[in-house]
Amino acid sequence: MVRFALTVVRHGETRYNKEKILQGQGVDEPLSATGFRQADAAGIYLSNVKFTHVFSSDLLRAKQTACTIIGKNKFCKDIVIQYDPRLRERKYGIAEGRPLSDLKAMAKAAGEQCPSFTPSGGETLDEVRARAKDFFEFLCLLLVEEEHQKGQAVLDMTGNGLETFEGKPVFPLRNHCSGLELNSDTDRAAKVLNANILVVSHGAYMRNWFGYFVLDLKCTLPSTLKKSQLSSVSPNTGVSHFIINLENGDLIKPEINCICLNQDDHLADVNTGNV
Repeated sequence: MVRFALTVVRHGETRYNKEKILQGQGVDEPLSATGFRQADAAGIYLSNVKFTHVFSSDLLRAKQTACTIIGKNKFCKDIVIQYDPRLRERKYGIAEGRPLSDLKAMAKAAGEQCPSFTPSGGETLDEVRARAKDFFEFLCLLLVEEEHQKGQAVLDMTGNGLETFEGKPVFPLRNHCSGLELNSDTDRAAKVLNANILVVSHGAYMRNWFGYFVLDLKCTLPSTLKKSQLSSVSPNTGVSHFIINLENGDLIKPEINCICLNQDDHLADVNTGNV
């Protein structure tokens, strides 16, 4: 059995986010001042979590967010962030650098709905999902191989910073995520984790990735989660958390339990403006 925690965070706000301009892959805009405050807040929120692996999109807004989060962490300041192009935002082709309203107008002219419409030179939703699937399968294979190399050695919850720190629960989602009440079997199982992974990516990409989890891999969801939340784009620095089990190293049918989706409690004191 390989069991790992996966925390996925959307990058902080950029000027283009605030102005509702599409960035995709062709516009590499840095974080705004608000975006850095959001990343700081996310970093503080996750500061007691000892991540074993950190991955980020190689686009600037994601890289800056990942670096800021790790800079706030009590355990992982020296961890190497791995930048992976498979985590990039959906490519919007000719619509990149243009207002979202332009994309909606293009979709309407083509007789299609905006989320599923593909502008010229852009990626289809299936292509984005294929990238997400490829990255996730890479993660699973990486952890199975690492565990094989370690000869069944595992990290207990205290050892990886997920259970207690100075007598207090340190994984913030345990306190803030809706639907986090775990049953006794799940709670016992979660006391041993082989890895704890942080991924920083992008809104449209994450929505497609999570759709793959739910539709293809039958991920279980919190009972309080609304369907509208599942189809919504994460707010900037929204946090999603999953526990993933690979029974006997099974990469084909992983068991995925969503603890929370697009959580933004950490932004309560951040002046986000129009994100």
